[in-house]
Amino acid sequence: MAFSWQAVLACRKYLIVVLVPLVFLPLPLVLPTKEALCGYVIIVMALFWCTEALPLAVTALLPVLLFPLMNIMDSTTVCQEYLKDTNMLFLGGLVMAIAIETWNLHKRVALRVLLITGVRPALLLMGFMVVTAFLSMWISNTATTAMMVPIAQAVMEQLHKSETESGTPGQVKKVNGLEVVFSSGKRNEEVEQKHLKLSKGMSLCICYSSSIGGIATLTGTTPNLVLQGQINDIYKDNGGIINFASWFSFAFPTMVLLLLLAWTWLQILYLGFNFKKNFGCGASPAAKAKEQQAYEIIKEESKKLGKMNFAEIEVSILFILLVVLWFTREPGFIPGWATVLFNKDNKSYVTDATVALFIAMLLFILPSGFSNQDRDQEQTGESLKHHKSPFRAPPPLLDWKVVQEKMPWNIVFLLGGGFALAKGSEESGLSAWLGTKLTPLQSIPHPAIAFLLCLLIATFTECTSNVATTTLFLPILASMAEAICLNPLYVMLPCTLSASLAFMLPVATPPNAIVFSYGQLRVIDMAKAGFVLNILGVLTITLAINTWTSSLFQLQTFPSWANRTGTCL
Repeated sequence: MAFSWQAVLACRKYLIVVLVPLVFLPLPLVLPTKEALCGYVIIVMALFWCTEALPLAVTALLPVLLFPLMNIMDSTTVCQEYLKDTNMLFLGGLVMAIAIETWNLHKRVALRVLLITGVRPALLLMGFMVVTAFLSMWISNTATTAMMVPIAQAVMEQLHKSETESGTPGQVKKVNGLEVVFSSGKRNEEVEQKHLKLSKGMSLCICYSSSIGGIATLTGTTPNLVLQGQINDIYKDNGGIINFASWFSFAFPTMVLLLLLAWTWLQILYLGFNFKKNFGCGASPAAKAKEQQAYEIIKEESKKLGKMNFAEIEVSILFILLVVLWFTREPGFIPGWATVLFNKDNKSYVTDATVALFIAMLLFILPSGFSNQDRDQEQTGESLKHHKSPFRAPPPLLDWKVVQEKMPWNIVFLLGGGFALAKGSEESGLSAWLGTKLTPLQSIPHPAIAFLLCLLIATFTECTSNVATTTLFLPILASMAEAICLNPLYVMLPCTLSASLAFMLPVATPPNAIVFSYGQLRVIDMAKAGFVLNILGVLTITLAINTWTSSLFQLQTFPSWANRTGTCL
């Protein structure tokens, strides 16, 4: 019997791939309508995504196969959904991130900020969280975490080494005029416990802030791009309401507030309630010496990078230019440069993807230096008088081979699969059918709807990919909002952010898995810290959507671009 169960578990993915389509096959057979056929595809894909019976990207390709066979959409229309404007924005932003990683610019920024914040316990946590969140706004949270954890480990090891060396076995001290020999056993145990707690807090602060930081920018994490793509796909006349500037105005304050709450919670959980001590106020000379040693570790790492070279300066300028062009393209309160320069027939032909690809192209064009001549002489130690190497053109800032190695093409297919599902739901009539079934929700207060949906998404994303979660839920939420004459953004925006609240399990997101692999954390540690942070996250997002976001996007009114059926006046 034990062997049979082991065999079932070992072959569970094969069983799921075979059984799930067969179990739900009666749905399209009994109800051979387009709505039922599309619903069948969505159910199968949802279960495949949740169980990861097939690779996520392979599951995302199922609409290309099934929609034409079921007469829901023709193959040409389905395939066009897989490389839309949002996909190109993702690719352009990712190329910029790869350039930043290639030239080590992210590490330089991280170390400089840590030198500013210092290494006192609370400030050390804050420094790592601020750096990680900022980097995660522009490069992947996985890459950010993988870079920050070793730096944190080096600092923690130095602090621990200083702590253990500060007391020696059999140390003699005077107590009430008598010389007493103290055993170091208890003290060492306390030191180990203190070090372990601080290490846990440091690990969690990095993985949590990498997830939190990604919500601040449109390209920071893939669910944000899924939302933009779904809005543009479902509501074609929305006027580009979700762009880099509008998203940042909504999400950045939310990120800052949530980061502050996460820092406070981790400080209470792992450093205790003594905030005066945590900030190093009144610290002893010995404690200050230990902090100085840890500070020297960060300083030494920063020195190893040397001065900024020509390529790093170029990448920095291009990055700043990219952000400025994104913000000023359509800022909202004044006409942007895209409207002034590239507006025709009251339509702007330039999008955020255009900007991202423009900067990405420059990375393949601009040289990384003046020539290889100086570098050759420096490596060989020969002077110009004795040896003249031939002039060689320097390589560009970015090489396609590097991009190809680091490009997660599976995310491109995931995005495309989501857009194909949304289009299939619309073409088949499934979205309209779902909308009519969700009208009873109209009696529930809108803030309660937002809170409950955020809680549902935050729970669901602990078990499955955040991209798959948003891909599955956003079209349904759009239909629900239309049915009850509620602004679709009122539920779609907070639920997209909630998909990034994967704080409780090591398998919930790659950053969690990375810090868990270092062996200092247990599942219960992550679950305990993550549960409270999930609740704080849902409350923060609910607050955001009912305050500044409501004014920013006019969420209290039902927009004309969402009134596709004409039933909401």
